[in-house]
Amino acid sequence: MAAPKFAFLLLNLISILPLLVSSFSVDRPTDRRILVLLDDLSLKSSHSLFFSSLKSRGFDLDFKLADDPAIAVKRYGQYMYDGLILLSPSTERFGGSLDVEGVLDFVDSGHDLIVAADANASDLIRNIAAECGVDFDEDPSAVVVDHSSYAVSETEGDHTLIAADDFIQSDVILGNKKIEAPVLFKGIGHSLNPANSMVLKALSASPSSYSTNPSSKLSSQPPSLYGTAISLVSVVQARNAARIMISGSLDMFSNRLFRAGVQKSGSLNKYEKSGNEQFITELSKWIFHERGHLKAVNLRHNKVGESEEPSMYRINDDLEFSVEIFEWSGSSWVPHVSKDVQVQFYMMSPYVLKTLSTNGKGLYHTSFKVPDVYGVFQFKVEYQKLGYTSLSLSKQIPVRPFKHNEYERFITTAFPYYGASFSMMAGFFIFSGVYLYNK
Repeated sequence: MAAPKFAFLLLNLISILPLLVSSFSVDRPTDRRILVLLDDLSLKSSHSLFFSSLKSRGFDLDFKLADDPAIAVKRYGQYMYDGLILLSPSTERFGGSLDVEGVLDFVDSGHDLIVAADANASDLIRNIAAECGVDFDEDPSAVVVDHSSYAVSETEGDHTLIAADDFIQSDVILGNKKIEAPVLFKGIGHSLNPANSMVLKALSASPSSYSTNPSSKLSSQPPSLYGTAISLVSVVQARNAARIMISGSLDMFSNRLFRAGVQKSGSLNKYEKSGNEQFITELSKWIFHERGHLKAVNLRHNKVGESEEPSMYRINDDLEFSVEIFEWSGSSWVPHVSKDVQVQFYMMSPYVLKTLSTNGKGLYHTSFKVPDVYGVFQFKVEYQKLGYTSLSLSKQIPVRPFKHNEYERFITTAFPYYGASFSMMAGFFIFSGVYLYNK
């Protein structure tokens, strides 16, 4: 009986091994599973355009209610999902073993996260956002109101449906195609924690906006959030390359706002379709590493005229350095082309700093002379650019001085010392002759 039971357990284990995944892998960039936690399963149909966009790009979505007791993101010490989407703003407690710490551990392991809140945002969602560097308005009844940049609507009269068009200026994050139509936003605003330098505003409110309870009378005290300090959608790229998106509106993901026409107050331009679908789609491509993820391979160095990598250099040697950098396009690795990649020849501080030339096919290269200082150096490439994953490459190499038999027989710079030595000897003989034979 023991043998069949063991075989059964082994088969179960083997069957789930393909489901155990790590974070975005340069070796397996297309293996992507996402857990979607919902307040209500009706969101699968009301937000189906967003989910269909993810599925069409090859993502495997696993839908669960946020309070499902069977929720688990890790099994046998390995994560089963690459990304997590929380469309459950009112959930007070996740089901299963998932909690705030579990979500943060998920991100700390290099996985991606999308969080959508609204006016009913629970403390659970607010705490997750706060840990990511985003602080929602402390007033639980407050939403973003804008009497200047609202969306013209026959049904919305309180100016809480906002037409926002202040996007982050980054083609890497939002794509090369300009978002022409404003984005419709209805929800709560947040501010960025100034102590967190990795959180960025992807969509900002206008200078005339403020956060308040629209059903209450205005007080004499100014609102806690107002103007461009309000962020509507923010993104984070952690040091471990994990990416996070935090939105104050669940409705902006909905089919209704994806398909809705929009006209911004005070503007004559009327668009048949809002910018929501383009904005959310392009931003989700960045969040899930379909754009802006770099890898570096084939870091090489050698003496000029040689192809083999030496075990050490000698001072004043001429050397060549090269590295190949590629970017994931969502379907394949393509050459990354940039003019600002630099290499340092580093020992305690950079002795050489060179901007690398590129052939446009991913190869970056340069050449320079080893400094006249010996010790243990490093080739270092530290590349950080808005929207891209950072590259931190280093390779250690010792540098030795000349051996005693490698110096030139006569060194040009030593000629004054040669002259001084011979003139002293000549002077000695002349002085001795004069002293001995002069009466």
